[in-house]
Amino acid sequence: MTAPDIIASLNHHRGEDSKSAAKSNVDPIADMKADDDTTLVVELHEANADFPYLMADYHLLIMPDVDGKADWENYVGTGGYVLDSYEPGVRTSLKRNPNYWKADRAHFDELELLVIADVNARQNAVASDEVDVISRVDLKTAHLLARRPGVRVEEETGFLHFTAPMDTRAAPFDNNDLRLALKYAIDREQLLEKILKGHGSLGNDQPIAPSVPFAADLEQRTYDIDKAKFHLKKAGYDNITLDFSAADAAFAGAVDAAVLMKEQMAPAGIDMNIVREPNDGYWSNVWMQKPWVACYWGGRPTCDWMFSQAYAEGANWNDTYWSHERFNMLLKSGRGELDENKRAEIYREMQQIVRDEGGVIVWAFANYVYAMSDKVQHGENVAANWALDGGRFVERWWFA
Repeated sequence: MTAPDIIASLNHHRGEDSKSAAKSNVDPIADMKADDDTTLVVELHEANADFPYLMADYHLLIMPDVDGKADWENYVGTGGYVLDSYEPGVRTSLKRNPNYWKADRAHFDELELLVIADVNARQNAVASDEVDVISRVDLKTAHLLARRPGVRVEEETGFLHFTAPMDTRAAPFDNNDLRLALKYAIDREQLLEKILKGHGSLGNDQPIAPSVPFAADLEQRTYDIDKAKFHLKKAGYDNITLDFSAADAAFAGAVDAAVLMKEQMAPAGIDMNIVREPNDGYWSNVWMQKPWVACYWGGRPTCDWMFSQAYAEGANWNDTYWSHERFNMLLKSGRGELDENKRAEIYREMQQIVRDEGGVIVWAFANYVYAMSDKVQHGENVAANWALDGGRFVERWWFA
């Protein structure tokens, strides 16, 4: 891997018409040049204290430079494994890269990654030793799976959170009092207990997880029917019927969560009409297409990254289509601020703005719950930015 490979790969995401999910990560780059094969110089449009974090995004894989363009066709990367075969939505087979540059990583000779969509089939597979590791354990039966001989269930608290974004351009969601009515009309504690079986922590209508630097300790919003009625009345309604689109493609238990939310909102005069959407095509046909939907976010490790990708005006994944002048000003000033006390003040205000004026209900931060054979081992510290050791389990774990 050389500096020109990095330039070509990052430029793949930087184009003006790029649809890349990582475009907001590379937008700060004004120019790049290779002083030599091992020295890359990056010039930014403006100060960005979190820029190194942005370059660690899993979307920004480095591919070979071929005539100034990144070669994305031949699946040649810098990882610990070489692609043997790939069936989309079915399986991926990998073999260890004998030339991998990390001597203490990539311990397996071969790997097979399988898609097992049915949760019962997935858990039966690890219980019967047909597979070694599974993700997304069924929370309803996790305690039973943990009792099986030879199986270990583990969980980590990270940035994952479950949301109900509203299109703030579309009536009635363009009215903040209507949005506040909805936020007060859900019982987060009951949702956490009934849907996540306690495997998580309460959400507070803003996306910064407690483990993220500069996370603010804001007063927890609680279930309050009187306040819900007050804001609904202030928005101009005594009662209202609203469509809510949900499918378990959004997250496991999304439909059950919608049913529970419907019950919770009814006393406030809010009738949530649940539209059960097909799992297939949910992320292309429902999310960011319909006014109020079920959603999840993996979260991001910094405030700036999370806000820039999902809450800044014009961001590709701003799924509430929200725009707030003060918020966007603070986002820019916080990005270049190196004084940690000042950054803390900036990000606290931003979290407060999203909580009180944003277009999203964040009802819980969920744990990553996974299971594995007892023969699978890993180090003492397990990453929680994504499931399965931050997605690095195939590189970091081993058989014992």
